[in-house]
Amino acid sequence: MTIDDALQDVTHVVRGQDLFHATAVHRLLQKVLGLPEPVYHHHRLILGQDGRKLSKSNRDTGIATLRAAGKTPNDIRSAVL
Repeated sequence: MTIDDALQDVTHVVRGQDLFHATAVHRLLQKVLGLPEPVYHHHRLILGQDGRKLSKSNRDTGIATLRAAGKTPNDIRSAVL
């Protein structure tokens, strides 16, 4: 991921708070390998109806799909942990 981000000129990384601690490893690798360091933002987790975090690795519905289905930003924010 760290090298892929550099090769793709990624400047900003937005991900859930559950990945906050992994960021230190990415930053260390970027420094050691002389790669650019993107800006990181960690957001609160968005939960499904069952209380489980939404995740593309679980093939959950993304925010764009929720919005297309008529969910408002407030609806989505109310699902945030």
